[in-house]
Amino acid sequence: MHAYVYSNRNVYLSLCPARAWYQAAQRFTGDIGSKLYGVSGVQVQGHCVMIGFADLLPMTDGDLATMTFLQDVVDIMLGYIVKSFDRSTKVIDFQYPNELLQMNNWELSDEPETLDDVLVNCRATLEYAVKTAHPRYFNQLSTGLDMVGLAADWLTSTANTNMFTYEVAPVFVLLEYVTLKKMREIIGWQDGHGDGIFSPGGAISNMYAMLLARFKMFPEVKERGMASLPRLAAFTSEHSHFSIKKGAAALGIGTESVICVKVDERGKMIPSDLERRIVDAKQRGLVPFFVSATAGTTVYGAFDPLIAIADICRKHGVWMHVDGAWGGSLLMSRKHRWKLNGVERANSMTWNPHKMMSVPLQCSALLVREEGLMQKCNQMQASYLFQEDKQYDVSYDTGDKAIQCGRHVDIFKLWLMWRAKGTVGFEAQIDKCLELSEYLYDKIKDREGYEMVFNGKPQHTNVCFWYLPPAIRCMEDGEERRRRLHKVAPIIKARMMEYGTTMVSYQPQGNKVNFFRMVISNPAATFEDINFLIEEIERLGQDL
Repeated sequence: MHAYVYSNRNVYLSLCPARAWYQAAQRFTGDIGSKLYGVSGVQVQGHCVMIGFADLLPMTDGDLATMTFLQDVVDIMLGYIVKSFDRSTKVIDFQYPNELLQMNNWELSDEPETLDDVLVNCRATLEYAVKTAHPRYFNQLSTGLDMVGLAADWLTSTANTNMFTYEVAPVFVLLEYVTLKKMREIIGWQDGHGDGIFSPGGAISNMYAMLLARFKMFPEVKERGMASLPRLAAFTSEHSHFSIKKGAAALGIGTESVICVKVDERGKMIPSDLERRIVDAKQRGLVPFFVSATAGTTVYGAFDPLIAIADICRKHGVWMHVDGAWGGSLLMSRKHRWKLNGVERANSMTWNPHKMMSVPLQCSALLVREEGLMQKCNQMQASYLFQEDKQYDVSYDTGDKAIQCGRHVDIFKLWLMWRAKGTVGFEAQIDKCLELSEYLYDKIKDREGYEMVFNGKPQHTNVCFWYLPPAIRCMEDGEERRRRLHKVAPIIKARMMEYGTTMVSYQPQGNKVNFFRMVISNPAATFEDINFLIEEIERLGQDL
């Protein structure tokens, strides 16, 4: 850490460690403090003056203080990054909320802190953060930390601009155009034609799709609202993401208008039940307008049969959306893209590169087959942003097709990673994660103390299983066994977090009691980490 000391009009930044701060401060005596006292952000301590926020750029002569402060912040981040990949470190230093609130002063104050205090805050924040890059962090669908993506995120924040017009984000707007076109080509839309946008997560991308589907069928809704429409019906599987119902609620369609379709034992939508429910909805006076198929369900990792669903949607004139937030990245793999056969027939698709492609959060794309539809649906033609008489092609002013005004630059990290890795690099990364999931499945499917939630190799990296402690293995199947088994996964998970050794998610599903849902999207994970997870579950659950 550097010592921040103010001297006359110049900043003196000692390159000595913090323990030598006092020696550095002794250089400044006399009336320096009284002369400088009152400068915004500066605090006098004895004969030295501590530097604060107001002494950084854009203050005159603030460049040296700024560079040194930011270098200190970078040093903190680099130390954290190195620790995150060290298997001997904890995934999490877990503290209960009330304890964590008391361990540090998190409250906001009226008076400014010194930059040294700010650095203390930075260290404390990372000290108790979950190391999502840790090779043994398996808790969420988004894991890992890519160095090129991280660098791009830093650069994006440095540029600090908005994605609404080419005028203020020329390079980023062009990169979004190039990347979305490439993604549409990978889906299989001819010459990459169509449209798209990067949005704040898969839930918003799915809502965009529902918004477009409604506008496509009933364009009058934009001006006249839902009162001008018949009652609509949307369809999705029982195992689909909750964002489909959430989107229906937000758009005024209502959660009761989302009809859930049955799934088979592997969690895939049953096409015959979809068609039966569409026909039934029509007979009840509802207007089917939207079907959301899932490519990679959140829990089972199931891929709905897209070809059969596409046939039904075409037959009944319904918009077909594919929620590929989790599984869409398998399109990058020649070995696994067959699982999304039929996606090219969809009207829209959600694809989250921040999941299987390990792009830093957040990075979610909505891809749309019909060009211009997003603009017609969402544009408001605000004259203070989207003037038609600009000196460039205003079709690159993409902000009016979004429901947001301010839109974060999410494209640069994906684009830069793609340049660094190439499509083949992403393919290798995805194939490796699927190989690890198959390895886990093969290790535990016949292992004593484990029971699979469904039979057969996983389609994605989701491996769903129960761990049965010795005391439960000999129990007869019945209510008491289910009651005790339901408590096993939560207790083991809590112990994982308290020891800080690993993290993996659990949940119930339908009539099934709590089970572990292991997902692998972290490029740092290895076969040894899978072995460790198995052994750790057994160690932590033996006495239950």
